[in-house]
Amino acid sequence: MDLEHARRVAVEAALAAGAVLRESAPGAVAVHDKGGSGDVVTDLDVAAEKLILDRIRAEFPSHRIVAEESGVHGGDRPDGGWTWLVDPLDGTNNVAIGLPAYVVGLALCAGGRPVLGVVHEPLSGRTWSAVSGAGARGPAGPLTGPPDRDLRHGPVLAWTQGHGVSRLDPAARSLKMTMDARARRVLQLWAPLMCWAMLARGDIDGMIGYRAEGLDLPAGALIAREAGVEIRGLDGGPFEASAEGPPEDRSFVAAPPALVGDLLDLVAEARRLAPALPPL
Repeated sequence: MDLEHARRVAVEAALAAGAVLRESAPGAVAVHDKGGSGDVVTDLDVAAEKLILDRIRAEFPSHRIVAEESGVHGGDRPDGGWTWLVDPLDGTNNVAIGLPAYVVGLALCAGGRPVLGVVHEPLSGRTWSAVSGAGARGPAGPLTGPPDRDLRHGPVLAWTQGHGVSRLDPAARSLKMTMDARARRVLQLWAPLMCWAMLARGDIDGMIGYRAEGLDLPAGALIAREAGVEIRGLDGGPFEASAEGPPEDRSFVAAPPALVGDLLDLVAEARRLAPALPPL
């Protein structure tokens, strides 16, 4: 498998989908309910996804694809476990209310683990990508690691949680309350792939996820890791950014290595505030 070729295909597909979104998103968008959690889908999601699927199928006809809107394509991984994850519009709720904050995301996984990730921001035209073990790239070239920042007033942190997490979930509420107390700012953008790109390029200082969605986790986490970000489970142990497994396996802290300990301390404080909680 030529991962550099796959990266080029993924970037070109993301750029093409981004062009569709950029041309149409400023206008009236047809919005439809999606499930029972308050999530939505638009006609743009469907159009961008079809474009990406067509390009991946043309280049890799035996690969399995898991797409946000249309589900699984390609059956039982006939080609050695190669699986594409496609989020054609991460930030649909933002588009639905006219907020210009959304990206396109793709990942290629082998045996459940991401080996390639792409995030494209249509409005700015910027793209970030990574191949496992080969580093991350941004619009200006290789990402060399998040820069040192002045944290006298606390870090800027992003928060993400899965669609299945209840608004009254005590663990999520305790974590968010502790983040609000410790951080200078907490971002909840409804577009986790955008947050991963911000972390990889050093615009924010860290990210905490609680039972995150599996489809967009691998691409963002791989780009951040290859850019020098460290990712741990909420217990401080190793974290595998896989789309597979239960939501409980997709809770994490992510930050430059020097700040990971601070985020784990934040998690521990949240646990002390709610001692009756099950493990976070």
